[in-house]
Amino acid sequence: MDTRLLGRTDYRATVQAMQDLTQQRSADTPDSLWICEHAPHFTQGLAGKADHVLVPGDIPVVATNRGGQVTYHGPGQVVAYPLLDLQRRGYFVKEYVYRLEEAVIRTLAHFGVTGHRVAGAPGIYVRLDDPSSHAMLAQRPQLRLPGSSAPTPDFSGLGKIAALGIKVSRHCTYHGLALNAAMDLEPYSRINPCGYAGLPSVDLSTIGVQTTWDEAAHVLGRQLEIRLAP
Repeated sequence: MDTRLLGRTDYRATVQAMQDLTQQRSADTPDSLWICEHAPHFTQGLAGKADHVLVPGDIPVVATNRGGQVTYHGPGQVVAYPLLDLQRRGYFVKEYVYRLEEAVIRTLAHFGVTGHRVAGAPGIYVRLDDPSSHAMLAQRPQLRLPGSSAPTPDFSGLGKIAALGIKVSRHCTYHGLALNAAMDLEPYSRINPCGYAGLPSVDLSTIGVQTTWDEAAHVLGRQLEIRLAP
C-alpha cells in the first residue's frame, strides 16, 4: 500500500482527487492510503438531515457523497482515506468497516486508551470516566436473532473519538475515517454529531493523552496498513 502523509489539504480538492483516482483506476492501479487534516468545516453525508446542523456560524457546511450524517473536520484531527480495491483484497464492505474500526482501536491502545464499538453506531467510543477501562460495554455489537431489529444505541458515559464515513464504487473505496487527536472541540456543539443529539465528542488530549498530529498519524497509518492487508 502506498501511504502518503499529506499534511493540511483542502477538503473539496482532496475529495475530487479521490473521485478522479477511483474513476480512472484499473485492475493494476496500486492501493493507496492518504492521511491528512483539514481546515474547519462540517461535512454532510448522503443520509444527512439539515436539522442536525444546529448553528454552523462561520464554519462552512459541505455536502459530500460519503455515507452517514453530519460531522466536523478541523486542525488536530487525523483523517485517513484508504483507496482500496476490495475485490482484489478479498473482503467485503462489512469486514472493511470492521477493519477500519480495529485499526482505530489498536491505535488508541498504543496510547493506553480502550476504544469501544457501539451496536448500530459506526465509529469508536471511549469511556469518559475511565478511558483505559477494558470492561466490555453492554451495548457492544452482539449476534442477534434473524429478523430482530437493531438496538437503539446507548451512549451513556461515552464520548466519540473517531468517526467513519465511506464510499464504495465498483468495489473501490474512498472517504474513510477521522481520529480526534488534539482539537478545538467547540464546533461539535454546533451540530448533532453523526445525527445524535447531545453525543459528546472527545479527543486524545481531553482524555489525558499528550501527543502530536504527526505521531498519531504515523501510528494510525501503520495500524491501517496492518489491518487492511489482504
